[in-house]
Amino acid sequence: MIQLIRGFRDILPGESERWQAIEDTARAVLSDFGFREIRIPILEATELFTRSIGENTDIVEKEMYTFEDRKGDFVTLRPEATASIVRSYIQHKLYAGDPFHKLFTTGPMFRRERPQKGRYRQFYQINAEVLGSDSPLIDAQLVFILKILFSKLGVSDTTAHINSLGCPVCRPAFKKALIDHVVGMDTKLCVDCARRKTKNPLRLLDCKVPSCREAMAKAPDMMAFLCPDCREHFQRFKTALSVLGVAYVTDPRLVRGLDYYTRSTFEIQTNALGAQNAIAGGGRYDGLVKALGGPEMPATGFAIGLDRLAEILKNDTELQTGHPKVFIAAIGRESREKAFEWVCRLNEKGIPAEMDFGDRGLKAQMKRADKLASRYVIIVGEKELSAKTAVLRNMSEAQQEAIPFSMLIKMVIERIANAS
Repeated sequence: MIQLIRGFRDILPGESERWQAIEDTARAVLSDFGFREIRIPILEATELFTRSIGENTDIVEKEMYTFEDRKGDFVTLRPEATASIVRSYIQHKLYAGDPFHKLFTTGPMFRRERPQKGRYRQFYQINAEVLGSDSPLIDAQLVFILKILFSKLGVSDTTAHINSLGCPVCRPAFKKALIDHVVGMDTKLCVDCARRKTKNPLRLLDCKVPSCREAMAKAPDMMAFLCPDCREHFQRFKTALSVLGVAYVTDPRLVRGLDYYTRSTFEIQTNALGAQNAIAGGGRYDGLVKALGGPEMPATGFAIGLDRLAEILKNDTELQTGHPKVFIAAIGRESREKAFEWVCRLNEKGIPAEMDFGDRGLKAQMKRADKLASRYVIIVGEKELSAKTAVLRNMSEAQQEAIPFSMLIKMVIERIANAS
């Protein structure tokens, strides 16, 4: 038997409805805040990610699914969405006329990292990006959107962590201070941190290895290195969050794993998943559009880990939407043919309805209707065919009534509408 590749998984019926509910809620919230959907390809030129993410990042060095196609070009399954959205923004000249765009996308990403709870090699994200504004108010709005979305989904145990990564003017001095801090500490650093300490020293701040955390316990704080512009930008970001009623923690260890981030960065953390506690994160990447061949254009955005969010909500019955509202229990061939017509008519009207296409008895069909959590059951057999009336049973109230065939579809729709 052929099995799944390690780190990949199937999202089965019963679970996929929860994912759809999350995605639908996210689409509705983002649309309310003026975002429009963009759909980007899964496969891109490898250069897009090496230039944007950074050649010295773990993603590019160890995690990307990269291969040579038949023409000798190197292509990569996208490890994240921001670079692809920026590439599209540049390629299609979306900046012409009005450069300000609010865009979102959802779909799979690919990284070959160690699979664990809530983390897979094919994982899913919801991404929102704002291009064409350097305002810290936009950064605050993104965090506010995440708060609204998680509130609507019933995820209450969350905390916003924020930081500033500075800009090309002030960050070099901070990076040098970090490099100086770890001089002589090679024995305390893990293999990854020892390798990246000079090329990507900011990543030392968020390493989870205990010895690395100990080595960085008294590391320099970026706040002490911010230039006046970055300091003002971060202060306005914090003030805007306070105005919106968003509680936050200023976290000097919060950095991003990608080279393109600047200034405001943020993460939404929860205690519901153990060590893997981040369910959304993002920040500003003001230099990325220009770095990929576009004009000088500020930008900011976030990504939500859909796998982790679905894991948190797996016991939320309100998001289990895959149950039929009507089940038709039919006894006998002629009754099944009538039931088949009713099922199709109800489906046509947007009412989820099911029936048993086999030749099972009424007791077995009622058991299935109960297992499917159907709100109503329509019962039809020889007696009902003769009288041209069907029995409509309300499963939650254990009440039933006889309804003429000619009125059945109309009355079922009315019952469901009133119950909703």
